[in-house]
Amino acid sequence: MAFHLARLSVLNFRNHGEIGVDLGPEVNCFTGPNGTGKTNLLDAVHYLALGKSYFDPVDQHNVRLGEELFVLQGTIAVGEEEDVILCSVRKGLRKVLSRNRKEYDRLADHVGRYPVVMITPYDGQIVQDGSEVRRRFLDGLIAQFDKGYLEALIRYNRALAQRNALLKQMEEHPGMDKSSFDPWDEQLATHGTSIHATRAGFMKELTPLLEEHYTGISSGPERVALEYRSPLVEETMDVLLNRTWERDRAVQYTTTGIHKDDLLFTIDGQPLKRFGSQGQQKTYLIALKLAQFELTASRTGSKPVLLLDDIFDKIDPQRMRHLLKLLSGHRFGQVLITDTDPKRLHAAIDGLDLDTRFFHLDHQGITREKKERTIAG
Repeated sequence: MAFHLARLSVLNFRNHGEIGVDLGPEVNCFTGPNGTGKTNLLDAVHYLALGKSYFDPVDQHNVRLGEELFVLQGTIAVGEEEDVILCSVRKGLRKVLSRNRKEYDRLADHVGRYPVVMITPYDGQIVQDGSEVRRRFLDGLIAQFDKGYLEALIRYNRALAQRNALLKQMEEHPGMDKSSFDPWDEQLATHGTSIHATRAGFMKELTPLLEEHYTGISSGPERVALEYRSPLVEETMDVLLNRTWERDRAVQYTTTGIHKDDLLFTIDGQPLKRFGSQGQQKTYLIALKLAQFELTASRTGSKPVLLLDDIFDKIDPQRMRHLLKLLSGHRFGQVLITDTDPKRLHAAIDGLDLDTRFFHLDHQGITREKKERTIAG
């Protein structure tokens, strides 16, 4: 199912007051100085697709300074039809997400309907930070095309929270019997086993695509790989929980399970974090995101919206040529690109057989190039 975001409207989101823009179905380029909110527009698209920010998971933090709420609205062209998605957050109240004026009861019912893939300089944290960041990346990726996985993840995390709360209560109630944990252990075993199987199967599909894109982008002879690490590789979840019972009781939280899984990124058999240069790490992350795009497109039957944040300022000409080759080959659907340098972006994009629109942002608003009028702001 082909779709694209036809119009984006933003009110009091991050540094934006009121702004709106009509987008083309293929390539949309946003240029302007740092601080004008180019990245925030891409994040608004991410919010409408997944119901959350790419950068800050706390909704309230995305309300413009001095305001009480933000509102995002997107008109999405789906074939001959249009869907209107609205997301609003008011301080002190829960987030509201609706489609065609019908509010979702659960965010999970919306996730995956309009997939997106974002590539940004901030992706370096996937390599540099702890395992929680990599699990969040993996979960967000799979959840866009597997609702059963998302449901299992929600149930697992709920049971994990209940089990951890019970472990803390044992200090006040030392006579509490281990059988009190049976309902939560059963849920952790059921959903944890399902999640592990899905992750393992997914990694088998993702890794070859990663290797292919890395080779296409890089001019070097190095080989990259991606390894999924989980305690469930060696033992079942119920065996793990029984074996770590005394330790869990002592530290008052669940020390093993799929919530401890990790991804190991390697280059020539060594950890990328320690042995990969900055350029190799950037190349690896771009290849990983392009693999994510291809796998999501094949699983959903829809090309995700591709969000490229300030990417041409962070990569060398070799990597840029690979991306442009993919663009000109129509491997992608709708693409939104930001860059501080309009000349560089024009030089990179002009001449491609693509419907391309350029917009310029400054501190007064946003202007469509070649049409001397302010769209909004």
